[in-house]
Amino acid sequence: MKRKIRVLIVEDSLVVRELLKHIIGSDARFEILAAVDSAEKCLELLETTSPDVISLDIRLPGMNGLDATLQIMAKRPTPIVVVAAQVDDDELNIAMNALRAGALSVVEKPVGVTNVAFEAMAGKLCTQLAIMSQVKVVRQGIDRGLRFGSVEVPQAPNFRPGSYSMVGLCASTGGPQALVQVLCGLGDGYPLPILLVQHITSSFLEGFVSWLSGATPFQVHIGQEDELPLPGHIYVAPVDRHLALIHGRLAIQDGPAVSGQKPSGTVLFRSLARELGRQGIGVVLTGMGNDGADGLAEMRQAGGYTVGEDASTCVVFGMPSAAFKLGAVREMLPLPAIAPRLRDLANVGGGV
Repeated sequence: MKRKIRVLIVEDSLVVRELLKHIIGSDARFEILAAVDSAEKCLELLETTSPDVISLDIRLPGMNGLDATLQIMAKRPTPIVVVAAQVDDDELNIAMNALRAGALSVVEKPVGVTNVAFEAMAGKLCTQLAIMSQVKVVRQGIDRGLRFGSVEVPQAPNFRPGSYSMVGLCASTGGPQALVQVLCGLGDGYPLPILLVQHITSSFLEGFVSWLSGATPFQVHIGQEDELPLPGHIYVAPVDRHLALIHGRLAIQDGPAVSGQKPSGTVLFRSLARELGRQGIGVVLTGMGNDGADGLAEMRQAGGYTVGEDASTCVVFGMPSAAFKLGAVREMLPLPAIAPRLRDLANVGGGV
């Protein structure tokens, strides 16, 4: 008989804690190891127990969810699913920084059992706990990329500095921390517009965009129909819509999910292949599943420059691995080498 997934619940509200115990305890996949009301008690328990996944509240008495994530990932790395109420900018900011510090996913705090949205929210929570419990996490902190040290960027095969016009990025699990490292590495004044698909719980998208704008040198927006992409700006796919490029302008599309995702990196990359050909750059970062692989393959076939994050730095090597197996990736690079390569391609001197 398959062993149940052991869950540690950290939630200060007694009402919500009992609700989480009900939701998780009702799912036959899980065993509740403990339910505690503070990060300090969580850290104490981790000295003697080994949960497979932690359900972590953000706003806690004493140590908050971000500080708890930093402590857990530095001392006893364990998959963390952040459970947050979208109540204010401060809580969203803490949640996004927890993702940057090593938490794997953020989901909405479930509402009461009588609410019409209860079943969907409870199902989403349990699905995320089950999936993330399988991720092999490593010791890290909010500046995870620094632990890799300096990386020698290899000579790029057959690239044409300065002949590229736009970058497409796709990321999923582990994406926020990877994106911050890549985008900060590009530096202020990077000359190419960037279109981004990040798989994230829809209710946190606006908070993610605001946080990314503050954490990187770029102006970050949710993409708008017919918008002209400009250098120094990042355009993020809207909630439940695909982002594409048509005739040099953004197109917001309501098509079916691709590779189980909406928005989908494959939809974005396919449009860049059609529109830009040899002038497009596509990058697939850490994430579960295979989104982006088919579209990246089309970009490479069209002559664009395609990059996948190497397994050595991925939180989850699913999406880059799928692209590599398809022959869609011209270069597999560790995370610290991706920004220097993108600077090379844009003919930006020096690296950072």
